[in-house]
Amino acid sequence: MASKTIIIDHGSGFLKSGLSGWNEPQLVVPSIVNYIPCRENPGPSYARRRVSLGIDLCHPDTFSYPIQRGRVLNWEGVEHLWTFVMEKHRQEHQDCAVMITESSLREPVDRQKTLEIMFELLEVPSILLADQLEMSLYASGLLTGVVLDSGYGLTRVQPFHLGRPLPGCGKTLEFAGQDLSAYLFKSLFKENCNRHNVFQLETVSMTQMTKCYVPQNLGEALDFRQSLPSGSDASNTYLLPDGTPVELAPLERLGPEVFFSPQVFDLQGPSIPQAVIDSVESCEASLRPLLLSHVVACGGNTLYPGFTNRLYKELITDHFSSIKATVWAGSNRNFSVWLGASVLAHLSTYRSEWVTKEEYDESLRL
Repeated sequence: MASKTIIIDHGSGFLKSGLSGWNEPQLVVPSIVNYIPCRENPGPSYARRRVSLGIDLCHPDTFSYPIQRGRVLNWEGVEHLWTFVMEKHRQEHQDCAVMITESSLREPVDRQKTLEIMFELLEVPSILLADQLEMSLYASGLLTGVVLDSGYGLTRVQPFHLGRPLPGCGKTLEFAGQDLSAYLFKSLFKENCNRHNVFQLETVSMTQMTKCYVPQNLGEALDFRQSLPSGSDASNTYLLPDGTPVELAPLERLGPEVFFSPQVFDLQGPSIPQAVIDSVESCEASLRPLLLSHVVACGGNTLYPGFTNRLYKELITDHFSSIKATVWAGSNRNFSVWLGASVLAHLSTYRSEWVTKEEYDESLRL
């Protein structure tokens, strides 16, 4: 096996990749491909004729996400993204082994397709497919605890004991960052909402990254923001293309409340804290105190200011009043999956789980 390993963590929203041994990925790209007209097929049926990365500003209506809610819907798009990142990393490191992280929603056919692309198209020497939530646990330095991962397409909760997932105790919510984005699109742009409008995409993205936060008490936060004089907070505005300032409504600033009170936003399902509580309750009673004292928060949504404090506050309700809860939140928790894989890449205890090109070829002959 090569001294370095290429780590690929491909989520619904972003693909993170880089060489093992680093503390963060060297390449982060949106998990977006677009299909644009080409000379060979310029007509109405061009949609899947020529694939490229990202959003084409001349044809902004042609982009899509090849992975949605943790499931691969477009393998051609995934293949294009993987080819791009492999070419980048192979410029200086040829013949590297590859580790790819997998969603908990993976199917056997997904694993087979991954091996096919890596061995037959990209000609990698060996590959390891690693569970994303397990990697997040290792990034925290723990072997026992509850991993809460909330990204762009999914929110997942999984208890682990001594490095192994506790069967039947995990929770998967199809409710995550894209739902907050959808709310902001509709709230900010009303009947003119267009998910393929580049200005609207940029406005929603910047609002999420720079203006949104999780309140510790929704009612009090709404009262406070509503009491502020109009125009008193310069950070409370966004600019239209013509330079006209528009003030954000209080609930738009407090949009990440969607993860704690989904019913306020007309969304189904339990809140994130309730999913953690339900997951812990489904475990053996003797393990619950240890699990609740090691709740590992990771994924991009946990970066919102106030998220981890609010999560802790809701975990120490009367329901678990006799158990000490602790929320572990690293500074690079949006890269926890990638970091855990980087740590694990060269552990000898996982050597037997690597698949080589020779083993793959042999399996095809059987």
